[in-house]
Amino acid sequence: MSFSGQLRESSTTVWDAAVGHRFVDELWAGTVDRAVLRRYLEQDFQFVDSFVALLGAAVANADRPSPRVRLARQLGLVAGPENDYFERSLGELDGTATPVRAAPTVGFLELMDSAREDGYPEALAVLVVAEWLYLDWASRPDTPTPDDVICREWIELHRGVEFEEWVVFLRAELDRVAADLDPQRRERVAALFVRAVDLELAFFDAAYEG
Repeated sequence: MSFSGQLRESSTTVWDAAVGHRFVDELWAGTVDRAVLRRYLEQDFQFVDSFVALLGAAVANADRPSPRVRLARQLGLVAGPENDYFERSLGELDGTATPVRAAPTVGFLELMDSAREDGYPEALAVLVVAEWLYLDWASRPDTPTPDDVICREWIELHRGVEFEEWVVFLRAELDRVAADLDPQRRERVAALFVRAVDLELAFFDAAYEG
């Protein structure tokens, strides 16, 4: 089994709880309470700057030209369509771009900042969770997308062939660079992965705690 596959398997219980979370079910049904959806998007918007910085660090620290170019292309997408989605959706929901940050939000921001400073493998570990787990919950091929525009667009941003290829690339990169790490650093990378999964679940929970 690949390194990324092993990490995913080690986090199965929490990962599956996040993918099958009440928020995800309600998002797919288009029935998320507007206050819950607003809180969720307000908090998720707090990640944009740090996520862009994390991707930028991965671009800078990539050890080969090809992955550097691939990461740079994705950086433009995050700074474009996804950022635009937040601005439009928060406007429709009367949300704010500067809410009080929930504990999971603070924790994830700290995790991204730490991974950015640590190096390329660490950045990949957090990126893999952030993108792969979202692809997982956004992939329900036998379920129609909701009529609600905000819910539907959030799902569409995290699935499709291009997004699937992006996740495959991230996993392959993590597997590749992890093969050359010493045991201590591999443990550090694994710990970041597990921590990211835990925070993803806590983040969904926090949307209902307003």
